[in-house]
Amino acid sequence: MTMRVLVLGAGATGGFYGGHLMQAGENVTFLVRPKRHAQLMENGLVVVSPQGNIISPVQAVTRVSKPFDLVLLSCKAYDLDAAIETIRPAVGPETRILPVLNGLNHLDRLDAAFGAERVMGGLCHLTITMDPDGTIRHLHAFNRLTFGARQPVQAPLAEALAQAYAKCPITVVNSPDIVHDMWEKFYFLATLAGSTTLMRAPIGAILKAPDGLAFITGLLEECTRVATAAGHPPSAERDAESRYHLTKEDSSLSASMMRDIEKGGPTEGEHIVGDMLRRGRELGLDLPLLTLATTHLRAYEARRTAG
Repeated sequence: MTMRVLVLGAGATGGFYGGHLMQAGENVTFLVRPKRHAQLMENGLVVVSPQGNIISPVQAVTRVSKPFDLVLLSCKAYDLDAAIETIRPAVGPETRILPVLNGLNHLDRLDAAFGAERVMGGLCHLTITMDPDGTIRHLHAFNRLTFGARQPVQAPLAEALAQAYAKCPITVVNSPDIVHDMWEKFYFLATLAGSTTLMRAPIGAILKAPDGLAFITGLLEECTRVATAAGHPPSAERDAESRYHLTKEDSSLSASMMRDIEKGGPTEGEHIVGDMLRRGRELGLDLPLLTLATTHLRAYEARRTAG
């Protein structure tokens, strides 16, 4: 029996993962804005990928009125409140919601809106973009989608989803401890975003400064302390991987949040760096570098919203 899946948006991430579910034979509908709807009706869903292209007509709507089995959320955190209201008609008693947003704060907001029994956990590692004409470009062959049940009642759908994605050129992990996996991405991303937005430079450039290494590793240690105090210490493997990426001298790595600032757009700063600070303070930790990074992002948002 196929799943009825609603994908909110058909942008880069939603289009990629929704498109592959569609290729796997699931009943996928994209809930999109009118402009994106017109693109999809004219050109179909177009995904250009090293692992195989998708060029296919799709089911796309601009509003919904009945429940689905699964709702896939890949919006930015600053669009979450609007997304919650948009998908509300699609959420019934048996619906499961799979968010693949960064950070953790969205789980509390979705739980409050729909009930924790409906909200799974998820994260993805994917380098992808979308052209103005709607073409989705998967830039590197590596991609990984990790999801899992946060409550036992969600396990059957998580297993069905894993079986569907097993037909696709996607690395999929149906995690038995998805919240811990989310923490392991969260502490790394908070360090990366906090560092590269504050210094307005990629990792390699920061490391060229005399105190750059000390700053990055100091911020990483603070985020590690928060994760550990919250009961989710990074594994030795994850710690080694994080340190490698954050101390690689020729690295061009930067957070997408830095690029958002350079374009003058909104950021997920409060959702990621600010939320890490909030959680750490609630646990009684002193976090001077995280405080500095958060203050910078808050000042940027205050200036941006003031015009």
